[in-house]
Amino acid sequence: MKDARKIKDLLYEQVARIGKVFSSPKRLELIELLCQGEKTVETLAREASISVKLTSSHLRELRMSQLVETERQGKNILYRLADKSVADLWVQVHMLAEDRLVDLQLALQKIATQPNDLIASDRDSLMKAARKGEVVVLDVRPSEEYLNAHLPFARSIPLDELRKRLDELPRDRPIVAYCRGPYCLMAPDAVALLKREGFSAIHLRDGVAEWATDRGK
Repeated sequence: MKDARKIKDLLYEQVARIGKVFSSPKRLELIELLCQGEKTVETLAREASISVKLTSSHLRELRMSQLVETERQGKNILYRLADKSVADLWVQVHMLAEDRLVDLQLALQKIATQPNDLIASDRDSLMKAARKGEVVVLDVRPSEEYLNAHLPFARSIPLDELRKRLDELPRDRPIVAYCRGPYCLMAPDAVALLKREGFSAIHLRDGVAEWATDRGK
């Protein structure tokens, strides 16, 4: 029986390694960033607003848990998720947190400047409207993230280029803007800008990671 207890303890201890990785807010943010595609440590540090040293430390933890892998390209080392299951786990974790934590629900409400600015993804109806040209799906992430993966029928205008490229967007159809997921602020900023300029715009909370799961099917 003692040997059986040791084996059970070892099993739970190994599984807990994943929980330990997911216990850090910054590691969660790094995982979300890597859901958009492979990135260098410098890019991740800039996007997460932390030092390269601290970013490297977090990435080391992610690698030790087999959630992240690396590839050298010339002088650069690129980091990426080990596989799609890591992105799926991130989506399931934040969805569970949103269902259970009132403080998180309240914080999410603050992202939208108006109650109708933030919409959940109704995949079928949105894709039907986009296919017919009744709405414009707008990806406001950096162009390299769009090229790595994007929602069907989406067009790319990065947020930092949006003001200069407003003439590329129709004013007679709603614009549905999205970015990296529910905790990314680029799409809400884009919606606010578009509304100030007279466009009809709403914020789609889901990003490519959420869209790639069974959510909404």
